[in-house]
Amino acid sequence: MKKWNEFVFYIIAVAFLTIKTILVYFCEFDLRGKSMMEMLLLFLNPIGSVALFLGISFFFSKKIRIVCMLIVYTVLTGILFGNILYYRFYIDYVTVPVLFQFQNVGGLSQSTVELLRWTDPLLVVDIIFLIFAAIKLVDKSKFVSKKQHRASLAISIMLILAVLVGGEVEDPNLFKKTYDRELLVKTIGTFNYHVYDILFNSKMLVQSAFAESNDIHKVESYLKKENAPSLSKSSYHGQAQGKNLILISLESTQQFVLNRKINGEEITPFLNKLIKESYYFPNFYHQTAQGKTSDAEFMIDNGLYPLSGGSVFVRRPHNDYYALPAILKEQGYISTVFHSNDESFWNRGNMYQTLGYDRFFSKKDYQVTEENSVNYGLKDIPFFKQSIPYLKKLPQPFYAKFLTLTNHFPFLLHNEDDRFLNIDENNADLVHRYFATVRYEDEAIKQFFDLLKKEGIYNNSVIVLYGDHYGISRSYDKELEEVLGKKISLTDQLDLQKVPFIIHIPGVKGKQINTLGGEIDIRQTILDIMGIVPKKEEVDFGRSLFSSDRKNLVVFRDGSFVTNKFAYLDDGCYDKSVGNKVKRNLCTPYLDKVQNELMYSDNVIFGDLLRFLESDGIIIKNPSSKE
Repeated sequence: MKKWNEFVFYIIAVAFLTIKTILVYFCEFDLRGKSMMEMLLLFLNPIGSVALFLGISFFFSKKIRIVCMLIVYTVLTGILFGNILYYRFYIDYVTVPVLFQFQNVGGLSQSTVELLRWTDPLLVVDIIFLIFAAIKLVDKSKFVSKKQHRASLAISIMLILAVLVGGEVEDPNLFKKTYDRELLVKTIGTFNYHVYDILFNSKMLVQSAFAESNDIHKVESYLKKENAPSLSKSSYHGQAQGKNLILISLESTQQFVLNRKINGEEITPFLNKLIKESYYFPNFYHQTAQGKTSDAEFMIDNGLYPLSGGSVFVRRPHNDYYALPAILKEQGYISTVFHSNDESFWNRGNMYQTLGYDRFFSKKDYQVTEENSVNYGLKDIPFFKQSIPYLKKLPQPFYAKFLTLTNHFPFLLHNEDDRFLNIDENNADLVHRYFATVRYEDEAIKQFFDLLKKEGIYNNSVIVLYGDHYGISRSYDKELEEVLGKKISLTDQLDLQKVPFIIHIPGVKGKQINTLGGEIDIRQTILDIMGIVPKKEEVDFGRSLFSSDRKNLVVFRDGSFVTNKFAYLDDGCYDKSVGNKVKRNLCTPYLDKVQNELMYSDNVIFGDLLRFLESDGIIIKNPSSKE
């Protein structure tokens, strides 16, 4: 049998990895081209980058070239697999900031195990074959010539340039849409996207050094123009004035579980009752990105959008902010957070200090055992019970934020005593396990309300509950469709991004408020109902949901949006009432505003622009800043 020379081995390796990448595009990422050019780019984009990266081995000595090629091949396969795992739950692609916060996505925990499939070992079959080929089938004395090396390098670079130019021709704004990672991967390819992501995030690292005071004035001018109609006080202003503020983050809780039954049992019996006695907002969306719970926290405290990649808590923990704790402190409030996880998770220990919280009750403040914990910390019922003694000692008025944990992917409850739904969890699919942990969360909230009443805290408090982000991703649509009894369309998937938002004021009659809104609006809504006007000028992209003249538009971090009539999803415009695709020009009037909202918010964060307001006497230096 005639043996391969080094160049043949290289060509076969390029072919194998290219084919594997394209199969991942279609089978795992479900990428499809909408035009002939997009389809061409989809098949073409892996070739150049794979050939270039594997060709790096030719710069090493002849003795170790093939070993280096196999190492690069394995690393590129690992990058593919990392994206596969991430995509299976988040329907997104790994970014550089996510790598720096890897511990926050579960590491090698039960969450990761849940995402593994029996087909995954197929990803390394080609690696095993290439190792065998390198040992048995390659003639070690026949090396790549300089001519072949130069030709492979030139062709790979030309292919990459052809893909970049083709992508720019297909969409002239391609490289301005850094938030649309699916478009980038589909157009320029997985490996080229990661190189672009590294360059983009490197640029963002130094943006604050080049920021100027005039940059914040541009943001202020934009917000004054956009917010002018909704600056007047609503008719609800001050209904909860002087009361304690208790904020409860409902982990992974989506709105569709409210008023829903499984096997004849209510999933959320307490919340179903509570929304009738509270201000309830049924048209309310989560707007989180890769930072998930920390993104929701950031929006609520700051009125700024999250970043498209990674978490602000991890990437910009030492910026200057004029956060909700600082605003409430002007009114004599003390601010605290209760969360039974490690304070290093999402870098909360540092970020809470920056935001102005006075105390963070973290895992070290709780009695956590194997029996009373699951996933990342205390189960919700013992969490609330153990929090009450701390809450009682706080001077009033206070702002207390509680972050629940039990309803976290992969939605596990091992103890029979914790199951309040008639579901056999040992044989349940993920969707039904989700219902079981939501039911447990609901019971924990009920018991917490009872404890607040018992300790005399309830009547002097306004209690705000919100779902932080989705729990069931698109990856589990088939299981969810069986429960919903229908096929989930693109606009149905949008509806599934709705989360509960409830404001409960003891003694105040409940009302359903159908205003369209999202998490960016929570801060202004809270300040409105509490009758608080900040003493310093705000840079806030939210509007009070009680306002009668607000613009009904919810902006999502990926550049999509929803209005009362239309939804802009997957680069298409849809009529919400019927779910049909309509002419794009019906959504066009909103596109510039959406881009401006995200751009200006990013500029504030990456440029650390709020520091410039200090010289105008508008903002106080954050507590963690060093003079």
